[in-house]
Amino acid sequence: MTPAIPVVFIHGLWIHSDAWQPWVELYASAGYDPIAPGWPGDSGTAAQTRANAAGVANKGIDEITNGYFDVIRGLPAAPIVIGHSFGGLIAQKLLAAGVAAAAIAIDPGQIKGVRPLPLAQIRSALPVLSKPGNKKRAVALTRKQFRYGFGNAISATESGELFDRFAIPGPGRPLFEASVANFKKSSPAAVDTKRSDRGPLLILGGGQDHTVPAVVAQAAQKLYSGSGAVTDYQVFPDRGHSLVLDHGWREIADYTLSWLRRQGL
Repeated sequence: MTPAIPVVFIHGLWIHSDAWQPWVELYASAGYDPIAPGWPGDSGTAAQTRANAAGVANKGIDEITNGYFDVIRGLPAAPIVIGHSFGGLIAQKLLAAGVAAAAIAIDPGQIKGVRPLPLAQIRSALPVLSKPGNKKRAVALTRKQFRYGFGNAISATESGELFDRFAIPGPGRPLFEASVANFKKSSPAAVDTKRSDRGPLLILGGGQDHTVPAVVAQAAQKLYSGSGAVTDYQVFPDRGHSLVLDHGWREIADYTLSWLRRQGL
């Protein structure tokens, strides 16, 4: 019997890994071996992470990526990595490093080389970037900020429920690192987009996303155009940044499973 392919789900800023649980259950039922480990410093639940915000403070892109390298080293085979938001940036770094069999980046954080910077994205990042001291702190969104950045395409009631269940403080450092990536020769937000011998990559965008507007996700896909490796893009026009955890998550999950089957995975 062929062993099940490991799948590693990677959450983004401000969302606890528990939000992946429906995906974990769906992928397990589809024959994969999925896990959803948190970022370095995360606690076991959203409530515990909120109570220990200092645990996630001052963690940068490299530290978070290395945490997932450690996870992958303990797996029996190279996994499929599926990341949302900054988790999508991390997933791309893992794929480019050759430790993942394939990657799916959903509303992925901005990698070095992406040029568009829509006003909605700037507004979503302001709770962190407006105060330089936040680079070393953990920053939590307010309910209103979560509504704008994540829940703008769903009802206010559902946005509030998702905030209560899954919102956690996140380190400010990754946003600062990504925001200046294009002005630095070397950046932790850099990804080798020219590598031709990597596994397939799927980038998904949400047409109503304020935190990572679809134009940003599509611009990332275009950076891979010369690699020759499979790099697909799909936009969901009516979806916001909450697309992996709100009531419509199954549409996105089913699309990812169909894409993986097309890749023979």
